[in-house]
Amino acid sequence: MEHAHIHGGVVRRLWPSDATAFRDHLLRLDAQSRHDRFAMAVSDEFLTNYSERCFGIDDVIYGYFVDGIMRGAGELRGVGLGLDKGSAEAAFSVEVGWRRQGVGTELMGRIIQAARSRGAETLYMSCLARNRAMQGMAKKFEADLQFDADDVTGRLVARTPQAAALWNQFVDDSASFATAMVDLHADVYSLQHPPHPTK
Repeated sequence: MEHAHIHGGVVRRLWPSDATAFRDHLLRLDAQSRHDRFAMAVSDEFLTNYSERCFGIDDVIYGYFVDGIMRGAGELRGVGLGLDKGSAEAAFSVEVGWRRQGVGTELMGRIIQAARSRGAETLYMSCLARNRAMQGMAKKFEADLQFDADDVTGRLVARTPQAAALWNQFVDDSASFATAMVDLHADVYSLQHPPHPTK
């Protein structure tokens, strides 16, 4: 699997050096998008605190970047005792101007592959019943949606990964890490060497 180029943007794995980009993406979500993502109204403070806890050992996040700005995210988290204990949870957020362009589908594919390669047997997704886009995306991956009150929980049984898929993910993760380091270096350099004002 390699960086996916979608409508002028690229999907890659995030690393701790991308924490600010992830936080800023979450803060740009409008009120409805925040509610869809977290199933409740959330404040800027909540999102900032949340983003600071998202790069643990069992966390895998993919981001969609356009011109260096993160516009979408797919998150994978272990449920209970971690990804290696059989189940994981997926969550997605895409900013309004970048929806319905295949971004969510690409992020979902990455998350499913990451869950499989880490031995997760079940991948859970929860979304509000009115979130038809999320339900449609889950159905593309043959998720078995179960309705529970006002929420829809999608359960996907993960298959055993193939050796080629594991290698492709390793290569993709390595390329993503290298890209993140180049971006970090460019950010640090620009802070240390601000452009001279033009006369």
